[in-house]
Order: sequence, then C-alpha cells, then structure tokens
Amino acid sequence: MKRKRKAALLILALALFLTLGPGDPKTVTAEALAQVEVDRPLVALTFDDGPRRSTTEALLDGLAQRGAHATFFLVGEMIPGNEDLVERMEQEGHQIGTHSYDHVYLTGLNARDFSRQVDRTESLLTGILGRTGFFLRPPYGKIDAAVEKRSDSPLILWSIDPEDWDDKNTDRIVEHITANAGDGDVILLHDIYPTSVEAALRVVDALHQKGFLFVTVEELACQRHVELTPGQTYRSFYP
Repeated sequence: MKRKRKAALLILALALFLTLGPGDPKTVTAEALAQVEVDRPLVALTFDDGPRRSTTEALLDGLAQRGAHATFFLVGEMIPGNEDLVERMEQEGHQIGTHSYDHVYLTGLNARDFSRQVDRTESLLTGILGRTGFFLRPPYGKIDAAVEKRSDSPLILWSIDPEDWDDKNTDRIVEHITANAGDGDVILLHDIYPTSVEAALRVVDALHQKGFLFVTVEELACQRHVELTPGQTYRSFYP
C-alpha cells in the first residue's frame, strides 16, 4: 500500500510540476524534485518549538491556501493534545522533525538524558504517524561531538535567522527574510508567535512573486542531490 501511494504521489507530482506556470506557487514532492530539473529558486521554511494550536493551526491554513510546504521541528512536551495537528502536517505534505522534549541543550547530556530528550519525542511521533525517520534540530542550534555521535538522523540548522523571538516585529522579520533569501536557503522561524505566523505567510507571498518554490528540507536536499547522513550538520542546500 505504501509503495502504491508513493508511486501515485510521484506521478501526480510530476504531472503537477509539468503544468506549473511561472507564478504558480504549488510545490512538488521530494521524489519528484529528485527527478526533475527545477529552474526556479527553492527555499525551505522551518518552524521550531510547536505545535501550538492557536498559532500552528492558522499557519497550516495559510500554507495550504498558498500551496507551500514547510518543515516543523516539534517539542515533545507540546505534542500531547495536538496530535491532530501533527497528523495534519503529514497529510498536507509538510515534513516533521524533532526539537527535543523539553527544549533543553543537548550538548553535555549523558546518553540516558539524550535519549529522554530525543528518543522520547521520536516515540511520540511514531505513535501518531506510525513511522520513524525524523530529522533533528538541536535547541539553540548547539551541537557537539556527542550529539553528532548519538544522533541517528541528520542535524538540521539554518542559513537565515531573523530572530523572530526578539522584538516580534512582523515588518522587520519579513524585510530581513525577503532581502536575504536565496536559492537553497533554510529559514528559521517559530510557529508559537502570531507575529511569526503572519510574517511567514507574507514571506511566502512575496517570494512567490519572485518565482520561489517553498519545499521541505528533505525535498530541498533531494533536488540538490544531497544524501543526508545521520549525525552530520546541514545549514543550507545551495546549487
């Protein structure tokens, strides 16, 4: 069943891609992007610290309206009670990753505490989605040799950080991202702030007008023919 679904999605995505116009905002799947030469710039919107119903739900609504994919790095303690949002992310083509359980530094942890932070969150996601394979974004972007060794997934950081948590100024966040975004960038935002949700959707609108496609981290890596390695850090996927 899973193979048939993947094949159907691939055929549909390829057909969709071939019919895209210059200003069409729709995205395609990772499998399709790996097999099609895309002549438009690609960026990955990523969101940390959720899910939070009051903001994440509105963000998902806006992304669906715009045909944009994103990657959500979820905090384990935020998942209970928001299982339906996690399922919706998956169903709508977004990528889901882990961001620890309590949003603590992973550096300096012993093996048991690292497992409590990362494996516990992955287990929650597996229980909801019935699968494994979740990329890891360490809180605060802090990585050491032990984190690299213990991680059984790629470590995803970012190339553009508007520090949306600081002044929560939507106009400034939008200006920072749109002025700096280029083909292959990974953009960091937080879907727990209403100002960041508004900024994200304005960024999608603005960059769509410039011909950008919004894809997941995995889709972006596939298009760049990058084989992601567990324990290795990735900040961008430039051409």
